[in-house]
Amino acid sequence: MRVALFGGSFDPPHVGHQMAMLYVLATARVDRLLMVPCFRHPFDKRLRAYEHRLAMARLAAEPFDGRVEVSDVERRLGGESRTLNTVKALYAERPGIRIGVVIGADLLGERERWWGYPELMRLVDFIVVGRAGHVAPDAGAPVALPDVSSTEIRARLARGESVKGLVPSAVLDYIAAQGLYREG
Repeated sequence: MRVALFGGSFDPPHVGHQMAMLYVLATARVDRLLMVPCFRHPFDKRLRAYEHRLAMARLAAEPFDGRVEVSDVERRLGGESRTLNTVKALYAERPGIRIGVVIGADLLGERERWWGYPELMRLVDFIVVGRAGHVAPDAGAPVALPDVSSTEIRARLARGESVKGLVPSAVLDYIAAQGLYREG
């Protein structure tokens, strides 16, 4: 079984994340996609509580009819989230899988600086997704996903501005019900 690992902060998950998941499922010849919210960002990026981000990721995955699974593997590992540790844990939990790590074309140049990259490179394939201003190399067509940013979404929400069309409606309902991303 070939599994795409799509990790991120998902603070909050947005339609750009959903578009990336759809693109991978449609073009990468994978059986499933694992959406993995990071537990603790290795660079001390301030994130909303893990339980909120996990719940929102599950809501964002709902439209994919079971082809996207949200995994809490990084919570179970604890500590700083590192792709190599996540991959090793997934191989241990799911013998026989082959993992492809989803990465935005904008991050390709940074991979070599990732913690444990030489070992990670031996364990996974990389599934490169084009992002605004960055086309995936070797892409048959210059496909790039729109520039949607969780940072901008959080800022808009803090200012009381609409993010309709940028955030899945179920996630937006959750944000409102939980009072997330309000200023102050």
